[in-house]
Amino acid sequence: MTAIAVDRPAPKQSRPPIRPGRWIVLGVLVVVVLLVLAPFLLVVLNAVKSPAEYSTNGPLALPDGLHLSGVADFWQRVDFSRKLLNSAVISGTVAVLAVVFSMLNAYALGIGRVRGRNFFLAAFLVANLVPQESLVYPLYYLAKLVDLYDTEFAVIVIFTAIQSAFGTFLLSSVLASFPTELLDAAAMDGAGRLRTLWKVVVPVSRPTLGVLFTFFFVWTWNELFIPLIFLISNEHQTVPVALGVLQGERMMDATTTSASALLGIAPAVLFFLVFQRTLTRGVMAGAVK
Repeated sequence: MTAIAVDRPAPKQSRPPIRPGRWIVLGVLVVVVLLVLAPFLLVVLNAVKSPAEYSTNGPLALPDGLHLSGVADFWQRVDFSRKLLNSAVISGTVAVLAVVFSMLNAYALGIGRVRGRNFFLAAFLVANLVPQESLVYPLYYLAKLVDLYDTEFAVIVIFTAIQSAFGTFLLSSVLASFPTELLDAAAMDGAGRLRTLWKVVVPVSRPTLGVLFTFFFVWTWNELFIPLIFLISNEHQTVPVALGVLQGERMMDATTTSASALLGIAPAVLFFLVFQRTLTRGVMAGAVK
């Protein structure tokens, strides 16, 4: 007689007990998250209230219904669709151009090893440390001289230069440790410098470039000082400038103020959430390297 083998289920592995210290850390993290989200939630609550409801129940009470009068009032006052388009065009253009120029500069400094590399890197580092307030007068004078004052193009040029300085300094250190095997293989295949950049360096550095693009977009979107100086016409203003000018010149009730803050924050938060996976990939790629 032949013995029939019977497969026995593997014994279940018991999960390790959760230590009390982990619960404490989890509780602290939950409290920190609530503290971070509390101002945003308070803005959302007050943005959907009516002025009478806000005056009666206060800012911490839950709304009885969905009142969008504050949102509609603010949208019409500042022509928010125009401001939204201006901010999107300026931020998107700056992010793309800054990434391109940063990649070209870093390719020459990090991989090309041009003469005077350390001097250029030091110059880019110093440029990142210069406050914007010290740049306003010479930039204002140059914009007036070339007849670019009160134009989106002037702001795009200024922010592209500022963001490219940071991107060049960061990417140069990344490309300095770029695998030489890939460069040697591309050279053996007869690839020139531009083809090596486009076919080898850019695909490998894509996670880092995605992180830079996201940061450049959000940073440019949130900028107030330089656009406030260079964009004085109503049709050229960005979202942060519109928020600052409206709250400084006209009296608004609390619900309209909350609606303006919500509309000003929402696009940047939405963009960040859309590109959250790009940021995660970039951070993980940097950790693996």
